[in-house]
Amino acid sequence: MNPKIKSQEELEEIVNSLKKEGKKIVTTNGAFDIIHFSHVNLLRKIKELGDVLVVLLNSDASIKANKGEDRPIISELERAEMLAALESVDYVTIFKEDKPLKVLELLKPELHTKGYQGIPTRNKEEETLLESWGGKMELINSEGKHSTTDIIKKILETSKNETV
Repeated sequence: MNPKIKSQEELEEIVNSLKKEGKKIVTTNGAFDIIHFSHVNLLRKIKELGDVLVVLLNSDASIKANKGEDRPIISELERAEMLAALESVDYVTIFKEDKPLKVLELLKPELHTKGYQGIPTRNKEEETLLESWGGKMELINSEGKHSTTDIIKKILETSKNETV
């Protein structure tokens, strides 16, 4: 397993140590089910906002609860490995809940980010939690027009049109 993939407890110790060194911790979260250009671009932009980027990755169970029984396409450990392979990502941890509130409370990042496609009302709880310790929430434009759902639809449409 990639050494960038950590349990939440391991990550808490690492983050606390990094904060003592004066490092700015930035987090983002998501399913990252099929990693595409918009994800890579978004993560690169987020990394520029701090010293350490921690990706809070939805577990398979939380994705099923949010997106339906057909998702995720890629398992949580494989998604974690792919994210950890990206240069812009410093650490990855998997969370089981619908929202990353518990892990945000544990890590207390200075900045938590979301792509613009995030639903503002869903982000309110996270924003309120961050403000409780002086943290901040920021929406980031990924400048990409890709979405995992659209990619899946295109694959399904393309495969229907193929002849065997």
